[in-house]
Amino acid sequence: MDDIELLGRSELFSAFSDEVLRLVQAAATPLTCDRNFVIFQQGDPAESLYVVKSGRIAIGRRSFDGRESLVALMEPGDVFGEMPLFDDGDRSASARALERSVVLRIGYDPVRNALDQDPQLLWTVVSLLAQRLRTTDDALVDAVLLDVTGRTAKRLLELAGEASEFQLPITQEELAGLVGASRERVNKSIAAFIRLGWIEQLDRRYRIVQRDRLEQRAR
Repeated sequence: MDDIELLGRSELFSAFSDEVLRLVQAAATPLTCDRNFVIFQQGDPAESLYVVKSGRIAIGRRSFDGRESLVALMEPGDVFGEMPLFDDGDRSASARALERSVVLRIGYDPVRNALDQDPQLLWTVVSLLAQRLRTTDDALVDAVLLDVTGRTAKRLLELAGEASEFQLPITQEELAGLVGASRERVNKSIAAFIRLGWIEQLDRRYRIVQRDRLEQRAR
């Protein structure tokens, strides 16, 4: 997939014309990131957004004691770092590569120019931001209504997608950050799923045996 097609499939740029996409693509710079490469830190000044071309990027926040909580996982086609484009604020979270990845770095100015020339495109931005708010609302509900075991089941299902067999794309520590609990408690939840026969595990590979049970536990 070339860069213009990648941009056209992303949430932010999906309504842009081919002509405007070419202008945005011309301003894009590819950035290759090894695992754990930090693209930006929470609190950094911001002047660019990013589109994932390959690999996976973790968006996370750190607590005062240094613990990291993953907010989201970004995969090919996903846009991140766009919030300061609209409020001129600093980075509200950090972004780092979970594996060798390539992202497109796009300065805010060409995107602002495109939006200024065709304000109707702002509806695409509104849709993107609304989806981000819904995701945040869901995470808050999970934190209040689901225990650690329920959140672990939900995250495993999200990482598996429609597949019955999958490889965990993150470490146990990173999974714990995504769940919002200690590694020990998340590991106990996974061990319980294995003991119940809901999943099978071999190293970092998992096979979902009873998806309906996991789905029920994730509600």
